[in-house]
Amino acid sequence: MRSQPDLGWAGCSAVEQDPLRLSGAWVFRNTRIPVAALFENLEDGLCLAEFVELFPGVTLEQARLVLEHAARSTAAALA
Repeated sequence: MRSQPDLGWAGCSAVEQDPLRLSGAWVFRNTRIPVAALFENLEDGLCLAEFVELFPGVTLEQARLVLEHAARSTAAALA
């Protein structure tokens, strides 16, 4: 899995990080599914609905919050 840049994930309520889980990778809250999996699957052509279907435990709302947070963080970094 490719590493994702730090986008200030601590400010996103849909994710969490635990150094004892998945080597401290950011994951969707209450799951073991890395945030990076969302971006990799979108790059591969999946839509959000397909992603949440493939990854039980991740809600459509969580996926949307992650994308919104990434967009805001990226825009702020470019400003």
